[in-house]
Amino acid sequence: MNEKEAMALANENIMNTYRRFPVVLVKGSGARVWDINGKDYLDFVAGIAVCSLGHSHPGVTAAVKEQVDQLTHVSNLYYTEPQAKLAKSLVDHSFADKVFFCNSGAEANEAAIKLARKYAHENMGPDKFELITMKDSFHGRTMATITATGQEKFQFGFTPLLAGFHYVPFNDLKALESAISSKTCGVMLEPVQGEGGVNIPDDDYLASVRDICDRHGILLILDEVQTGMGRTGKLFAYEHSGIKPDIMTLAKALGNGFPVGAMLATDKIARSFVPGNHASTFGGNLLAMAAANAVMQIIFQENILENCEKIGNYFLSELKKLQQKSKIIREVRGKGLMLAAQLDIEAADLVSACMKKGLLINSTGGKTLRFVPPLIITTREVDQALQVLEEVMEGQ
Repeated sequence: MNEKEAMALANENIMNTYRRFPVVLVKGSGARVWDINGKDYLDFVAGIAVCSLGHSHPGVTAAVKEQVDQLTHVSNLYYTEPQAKLAKSLVDHSFADKVFFCNSGAEANEAAIKLARKYAHENMGPDKFELITMKDSFHGRTMATITATGQEKFQFGFTPLLAGFHYVPFNDLKALESAISSKTCGVMLEPVQGEGGVNIPDDDYLASVRDICDRHGILLILDEVQTGMGRTGKLFAYEHSGIKPDIMTLAKALGNGFPVGAMLATDKIARSFVPGNHASTFGGNLLAMAAANAVMQIIFQENILENCEKIGNYFLSELKKLQQKSKIIREVRGKGLMLAAQLDIEAADLVSACMKKGLLINSTGGKTLRFVPPLIITTREVDQALQVLEEVMEGQ
């Protein structure tokens, strides 16, 4: 099958829910992918912050292959060793006492919303069910999570939305405090807004939100689907602020490309879930658990967090240098290897031009370039990406 045939087959049979680039990718290794014609690309999208250990990492690949030969799925009616091991690893390295496994970030956030409401119903009263989320946030595509998402473009055409959600500006403590009512049971936010444009709050923001939640006796839910698993230079982004949430969600990089999600909570909160309250047929699937266990081991064995911080600082400084030379970059921002360049023009043409030159990047919010390369990226590969980006910008 050639490129045109593959694209035609997809367009004929797959629902039109994605704006796909005209390229068919067939192979990956490290920070590079190859298309069906043999052209290689430096990948600074990484499956949208998913393949943090790079494509086809030998440790993850070996773990999944070994598990395939043993057992693939038995459901959650039974105990399995890989699931127990991953749960313990996540608990040991986080604030949490308990974990619920699912298949995606949206499912993890859906579980977090249900747990928050269940806990509030049992411990705060039935009238406390509302959540405050942030404008420009993104929490998923289910009905509950698009309602939690503070962007109307994701909600258009799907009304009526789920009741009980209110939105305030991100990084605005006064707005948050004033929005809390007698019905509020919690606050849900991303430590760094990803889909909203890599928006980074003030250094004391999370700590202040934690204090507000404590004073009002409400829950703090952190959506670390994109920031978690090392993306910001810490295993979890909340560690930068020195606080602990009540509930946290993970997905994306947890499986390095294998679909897996997790919702973590303190024991006090987790006790509100009992058998029959929530479930997932494929949640905790053995192949996903094998991949995620390997990811957890590799992150620490190969000093992934240290590399993320080092290369992230280098990348950010070099982007700022490019900003000084470019007429179209308004702002550069980022934390670890979650970076963005805010432009004065629409970003779509730049993304396409970079792809033609062998660099994959993406845009959010129209005028924002987002860079989320694998956390194993090198300074040499960053330099290569910047060279392409500079060449493309010179043509604008």
